[in-house]
Amino acid sequence: MPKTNQPITYQGGCHCGAVRFQVTVDNHKLDECNCSICSKKGFLHLIVTKDKFTLLKGEQNLQTYTFNTGIAKHKFCSNCGIHSFYIPRSHPDCIDVNARCLDGDVISNFEIVPFDGKNWEANIHKLQK
Repeated sequence: MPKTNQPITYQGGCHCGAVRFQVTVDNHKLDECNCSICSKKGFLHLIVTKDKFTLLKGEQNLQTYTFNTGIAKHKFCSNCGIHSFYIPRSHPDCIDVNARCLDGDVISNFEIVPFDGKNWEANIHKLQK
């Protein structure tokens, strides 16, 4: 974990580079969800308020996938298909970044916490931003 209490800004993006973003992180905690979509995508959740996220380029390359309640807006690059971030059902006023899409080898900076998303309704109170 970072040895500072100061916010750290990371950059990241999709595989082909068409979508790029930056995110400022105060809390170096990631949620690893076992629900059907997160486990298939390998998503490591970094939930931040919208003011901590900046889309640097590629808005025109983003497509949106929704299912179930339609609240979550799963964004992905129309060129390479990578899901770098989305608007989560749990926190629709936030952005959920896939930490695996951050540049460099930074996952070790974070604590990874398992989340039982298969039983979402019973566990949603455990997620914090």
